[in-house]
Amino acid sequence: MSTQYDLIVIGSGPGGYVAAIRAAQLGMKTACVEMNPTLGGTCLNVGCIPSKALLVSSEKYADAMHGLSAHGVRVGSVGFDLPTMMGHKNKVVKDNTAGIEYLFKKNKIDWLKGRGKIVAADQVSVEGADGAKTYTTKNILIATGSESMPLPGIAVDEKRIVTSTGALSLDPVPKTMVVIGGGVIGLELGSVWQRLGTQVTVVEFVDRILPTMDGEISKTMQKVLAKQGMQFKLSSKVTSAVVDGAQVSLVIEPAAGGAPEKTVADVVLLAIGRRPYTEGLGLEGVGVKLDERKRIAVDAHFQTNVAGIYAIGDVIAGAMLAHKAEDEGVVCAEIMAGQSGHINYDAIPGVVYTWPEAASVGKTEEELKKAGVAYKVGKFPFSANGRARAMNETEGFVKILADATTDRVLGAHIVGADAGTIIAELAMAIEFGASSEDIARTCHAHPTLNEAVKEAALAVDGRPIHI
Repeated sequence: MSTQYDLIVIGSGPGGYVAAIRAAQLGMKTACVEMNPTLGGTCLNVGCIPSKALLVSSEKYADAMHGLSAHGVRVGSVGFDLPTMMGHKNKVVKDNTAGIEYLFKKNKIDWLKGRGKIVAADQVSVEGADGAKTYTTKNILIATGSESMPLPGIAVDEKRIVTSTGALSLDPVPKTMVVIGGGVIGLELGSVWQRLGTQVTVVEFVDRILPTMDGEISKTMQKVLAKQGMQFKLSSKVTSAVVDGAQVSLVIEPAAGGAPEKTVADVVLLAIGRRPYTEGLGLEGVGVKLDERKRIAVDAHFQTNVAGIYAIGDVIAGAMLAHKAEDEGVVCAEIMAGQSGHINYDAIPGVVYTWPEAASVGKTEEELKKAGVAYKVGKFPFSANGRARAMNETEGFVKILADATTDRVLGAHIVGADAGTIIAELAMAIEFGASSEDIARTCHAHPTLNEAVKEAALAVDGRPIHI
């Protein structure tokens, strides 16, 4: 046995490292277990951060190719340097992970290097380079995140058949790519390579892309991405994908059954979702219960059925989002310290970082209809927004859903430039229980894209100014 801790966090992704920092701020002696050579988890190393670096780099290239001329900017022969692009991505990752290491030192958090396993409600074993060591602690927080969901019969090699990890490091640029799954990850990484010259085909099992988002968002995003060159096979499934030399041979069938179609691609990206990563944690040995979907079951305070063992983020129910895990990490640490905490899950935004972006917060129209909630809709197109016109970014709209009786904002959905930033105003509105009138009567700077939010709020009451 060695040092006694108040809290040991297993996993250093956004949920884990934020929880560790907050716990340390609250005076708890804290350690974080991480088996990888760098901190930050999937998000910082092979997820959110590197994918956004490539999305920005590829968008700049696409803008030089197709967008700058409309602004009177003349460029000569346009090309891209893939090694430099990858180098930028790697530097961004290195700087971010080094930043977490600095924050650990600043907050006196011990990094326990190795693979963690819970051996008792107050003991964590860490298998490191020098063997296993056991640490005692008052509390344990599981924040191990998630991993790419496998598809039976399709063997990932991260070269020809890749997950999001392999898709971040392709070289050379493939001529063709089939993306299995029309969700956020598939569309974002598909967009990166489509901009760089790959013909991307997205195969989605259900009848629309982005199936968890508002239906109008899904429909609009498919039109926008198709205009950019992305192709779609909806209500379809990949039943076979086999590496055949320098290509992958695929069999695609209608989801409802029917004649199979054979095709080939240079690369196949498997992006059908993610699953909780709980392998080797010793949960069965200490009696931690899982729910019907193999997620760790927790109560309202994020505590499992075993006192002193908690879980947050992708390993528990809810959206698999880094910022959701961060908020849960903060609240969980505060509860451990005897404070109160609260998360309004209806106020957690989701963003698709294609271009234009798509963003949502709160309820979709489909959810409100299913629940029998009477609501009003206010919409405003970016084509009628002065700043969007100046930017030549007129694609998309803002849509606000408000309770028909109380006018309280129930949901908001955006397709457009910087939608992921704009949605924050609407998340704040939902968090504070604002009405659409509250938004409409709040002065918005001119000219800004956010004026479209004000106009959509006015439209809920049938009185937009600029359309």
